[in-house]
Amino acid sequence: MEEIVTRLKNAVINYEMETIADLAKQIVDQGVDPLVAIEQGLAEGIKTVGERFGKGEIFLPELVMGAEAMKAALAVLEPAVPAGQHRATLGKVVIGTVQDDIHEIGKNLVSTMLSSNGFEVVDLGVNVPAADFLKKAGELKPNILAMSALMTTTMPRMGEIIAPLKKENPSVKTIVGGAPVTDVYAKEIGSDGYSGDASGAVDSAKKLVG
Repeated sequence: MEEIVTRLKNAVINYEMETIADLAKQIVDQGVDPLVAIEQGLAEGIKTVGERFGKGEIFLPELVMGAEAMKAALAVLEPAVPAGQHRATLGKVVIGTVQDDIHEIGKNLVSTMLSSNGFEVVDLGVNVPAADFLKKAGELKPNILAMSALMTTTMPRMGEIIAPLKKENPSVKTIVGGAPVTDVYAKEIGSDGYSGDASGAVDSAKKLVG
C-alpha cells in the first residue's frame, strides 16, 4: 500500500496530469483507504511542489501543473471516501474573485494550496457579487472568507464586502490578495489577513485559525 501511495505523491511532484487519474483508480480498486491516499499521497506531493515554488526552484506553470494533477486524482478519490469519514480539517474557507474581475489562476492556486494543507475550501468562482459572498458566509459559517482582485478598479469591492461582513458575521476572518493588493491596503479596508502569493495565503490562514 505504501508503495502506491508514494507513487501518487510522486505523480503530483512530477506533474503527471495525463496518468494520475488512472493511478488513483488503481488505488481505489486495490482497496487502499482513499483518505490515506489523499493525505499521505496528494497532500504531501502538493506540499513539496509548493515548497519548491516558495524557494524559487520552480515557477508558476509548474505549480499550476502540480495543482491540476492533484485535482485530477482528487476527482477520483474523494467520491470513494466512505460516508461519515472526513479529512481532518484545519477550518473552512470560502474563496472567490470579486465582482467585475474574471482572473482565476491565482485564486485557483490558493484554493489548491489551502485544500492540500488541510483546509476545506468552497470556491465561489470569479465575478462574485458582494451579496453572494455575504450569503455564503452566513450559510456556511466559514472560519475564513478569502477574496481576490487583480485590477485596481475591482480592489474596492473587497472593502464593500468586509464592512457588512464584520457586522453580520464578526467571527468570520478575512484574507485578501491579488497583484495590486498590498498589506497596507488590506489593513485600510479592515482585512484580518493579506497574502501576495499562494504559500503566503496558507501561512496567513493557519495564523487566523490559530
